[in-house]
Amino acid sequence: MSDFKFTIDQNSNILKFQQLVDAIMNSISQNELKQGDMLPSVNQIMKECQLSRDTVFKAYAELKKRGAVESVPNRGYFVTKKIIKVFLFLDTFKAYKEVLYHSFLRALPKNISVDLHFHHYNIGVFDKIITESVGKYSKYIVMNFDHPKVPTIIKKIPKEQLLIIDWNINTTTKQSVVYQNFGEAVFKCFRNNLKAIKKYEEFIFYYPSFTYHPKEVVDHFKHFCTTFKIKHKVIFENDEFTIKPGSLYFLVSDRTLANFLDQCAENGYEPGNEVGVISYNETPMKKYVKNGITVISTDFELMGQKAAEFVSNGELMRFEVPTTLKIRPSI
Repeated sequence: MSDFKFTIDQNSNILKFQQLVDAIMNSISQNELKQGDMLPSVNQIMKECQLSRDTVFKAYAELKKRGAVESVPNRGYFVTKKIIKVFLFLDTFKAYKEVLYHSFLRALPKNISVDLHFHHYNIGVFDKIITESVGKYSKYIVMNFDHPKVPTIIKKIPKEQLLIIDWNINTTTKQSVVYQNFGEAVFKCFRNNLKAIKKYEEFIFYYPSFTYHPKEVVDHFKHFCTTFKIKHKVIFENDEFTIKPGSLYFLVSDRTLANFLDQCAENGYEPGNEVGVISYNETPMKKYVKNGITVISTDFELMGQKAAEFVSNGELMRFEVPTTLKIRPSI
């Protein structure tokens, strides 16, 4: 019998059965509970923690489902294998992040548990969650952002345990990173599809004031248009965003894409005919909307797979995920 002890936090918003699951998973991850250790009996947990039988059974059933424990008739519950806990810290949970997340989970071995958190570009939240997580996980997958305090905060995580994903900013050559290129890659995608872009009289980039999309893409958009003598404009505010025939629009926000499609419907414009649109970041639905929305996007499936590879082998990784332009009827 193990010496595992568990205390219910009556003030927590986390369900009691989930608190028990998390506590056991954490003990296995920290090697406090080892393979072959016997867990306290259902009756013991009920008595010590004042939990119902159904609550304890539900927790143990979840642990069995995850492959962390097994039950032996007339003997009890035993730890089956070591569990590796991974900290996954994303900015927000949008459709393309869901692709990354599920790709990451599918590529992980069965004995790995993932805790998912979000910072929403709030530096206070970013600092608090990372500070509270240090020492509790085997690997840390962090989507950082452009803020002067970020480098100091992520230094709290041992560099051999840390992988930065998506944006190669505030990193050092000694840190692992799997990232997309928001600058030169965008220029190359446009250059490789110059003929399709030049069908339009003007190329307009709507970079809304509310976006956190890297600003370097604005510079490379301007560089592309100047290099190939394309009439262009960058707009920043919604009151400037009135679509006009003969123009091609480059949009980095799905909110502005919805606005674009609303204006098309109101004016009777067909994307790919009177107006064109290129949207940033592939999502599962964009290939079906209006017969297909052209997207410029990195491969989020591959990004998730590479993150899982880092978790599995722990070797220093510096990998640029390719960015491509997928031409569809919207241009």
